[in-house]
Amino acid sequence: MIAALLLAFMTPAVGPAPAPPAAPAPRDPALFDPATGYRITAYRGVVPARPPGIARIGTAEASRRLADGRTLFIDVTPARGAVHDAETGEWRLSEPHETIPGAHWFPEAGRGTPDPAIDRWFERGLHRLSRGSRRSPIVVFCLADCWMSWNAGWKLRRLGYRTVAWYADGLDGWRETNRPLVGARPDH
Repeated sequence: MIAALLLAFMTPAVGPAPAPPAAPAPRDPALFDPATGYRITAYRGVVPARPPGIARIGTAEASRRLADGRTLFIDVTPARGAVHDAETGEWRLSEPHETIPGAHWFPEAGRGTPDPAIDRWFERGLHRLSRGSRRSPIVVFCLADCWMSWNAGWKLRRLGYRTVAWYADGLDGWRETNRPLVGARPDH
């Protein structure tokens, strides 16, 4: 009996993704969208709490997850001065970008009010990378003290992804601990 109960609690439920979680409590409407909870301006600043339902991880844990090879790393650092062609999906970058080895770069996907083409690209990209599984482990990041990775993590939870972690120190934390970075192009 006890074994059956333990098995029931440890076996993942099968079926449709759960309803998206509710937006965080309302905040300053000049900075946050009251309907979604996304930060919509002034993205660089102290982020006092993790997105609801998402674990916050540090550099050591991010490094461990990268080494295990089972976790998708999603970089949402903006591409300064870049231009995205919505018709072709191509990016014209004004400067190179470096990221964590193996990470997939989705610039601008962490904006609180992104271009709809960017949103579709992000959603399709995550669906492809996760092979349609909402249970795929994901680590989302950008820079330290940046709301874009917070927004992207919250967006992933709202899309039904269940195992999302937020690496709040992002590229800054990775670089400060002398971990390697590699050149990146936006994900296709």
